[in-house]
Amino acid sequence: MTPGRRLLLALYSALLWLLLPVTLYHLVWRGLRQRDYLLRWSERYAQVEVLPELPPGAIWVHAVSVGEVNAAIPLVNALRERHPERPLLITTITPTGSARVRALWGESVHHVYLPYDLHGMVRRFLERVRPALAVVIETELWPNLFVACARAGVPVVIANARLSERSLRGYRWMGPLIRLALSGVRLVAAQSEADAARFRVLAGDAVRIEVSGNLKFDQPLPQASREEALAWRQADGRRPTWVAASTHADEEEAVLQAQLRLRASHPQALLLWAPRHPERFEAVAARVREAGLALCRRSVERSPDQACAVFLIDSLGELPGFLAAGDVAFVGGSLIPVGGHNLLEPAALGVPVLSGPHTFHFVEIAALLDHAGALETVTDAASLAAAVARLWGHPDQARARGRAGRQRIDRERGALARTLDLIDAVLAPGA
Repeated sequence: MTPGRRLLLALYSALLWLLLPVTLYHLVWRGLRQRDYLLRWSERYAQVEVLPELPPGAIWVHAVSVGEVNAAIPLVNALRERHPERPLLITTITPTGSARVRALWGESVHHVYLPYDLHGMVRRFLERVRPALAVVIETELWPNLFVACARAGVPVVIANARLSERSLRGYRWMGPLIRLALSGVRLVAAQSEADAARFRVLAGDAVRIEVSGNLKFDQPLPQASREEALAWRQADGRRPTWVAASTHADEEEAVLQAQLRLRASHPQALLLWAPRHPERFEAVAARVREAGLALCRRSVERSPDQACAVFLIDSLGELPGFLAAGDVAFVGGSLIPVGGHNLLEPAALGVPVLSGPHTFHFVEIAALLDHAGALETVTDAASLAAAVARLWGHPDQARARGRAGRQRIDRERGALARTLDLIDAVLAPGA
């Protein structure tokens, strides 16, 4: 490493050390809303005794939270099948991501939180787990971690890599530091040509960049919850039903007002509502009751009864199954400038999709579904309610839109095989 790069990394590390007390404040502040943030701090600060001591040759997959864990499902399952002799470690940052890992794989994989990006913590982590390969899902660029991996001879692959225009602008002002981080990466397997092009702007010639496609196109559907949701949907007489998925606090009022409008014209209308963050479950439940709507909760009633107007999906990992039970699905994080969430899950199930205008994290996917005629953009409670009611009133049109989305996604499958081939090439002796 050149003296200039060493100085840059030292300055970055010094800044993180100064900000270390802020991490404690952050954990306490988040813990006031979600208790799990108050637990397992020793993992976040890489205390050796809580880290798994793995034999050499482990594959380590980092998925920051629930969305990335879900995206990694087909890849993790395939890696376990293809390399059964290698221990598998999965790290996350959020408690919801951790819970999803345990729900999916239990004790069959090792799991801890990823430590903060400080040299000593990163070094202790790598010395303890001794991975043969690091696979980072989507976009997590940590300079100390990636440089330490390169020094330890651990190849880093960024899989299912995505980089929006907005994220690119944010990273470019840290250009030298980001290029330093990417210099420790062996391969970027990008979701699309546009993502690859943006990574090339950041990395220059520092890293190999390939287009492998989006792993979410190869996502398996949880059959148990899907079959359960479809069973009660048949039993309830097929009430007009819509889904609000992955909503954020600042768009909850629009969802609620849309349901109130729909109940005025369709008195049996049922909303299946899955807030993005578990800490919002209680607030959403309280707001539904205040609005005078009958509430059922997945954690209590398991399925909605005939009197239920809003069924709150206050559980993790079951949303895809409930998406299958909807006539139409609205995907949140899009009425406000969050950037949107996974549009592929409802489309893959043949459900017509609604989204707000803010989809900058999923520009290519939104364009693909829009071109197929499977996606409609709404802007507020009124347009959301109108779009849902229109699809209820024209079931043939709804089925055609759902079918178009499913067929378009089926044509995009294959990212898993391409990504596995790229990873195996990196893992090969002498690679």
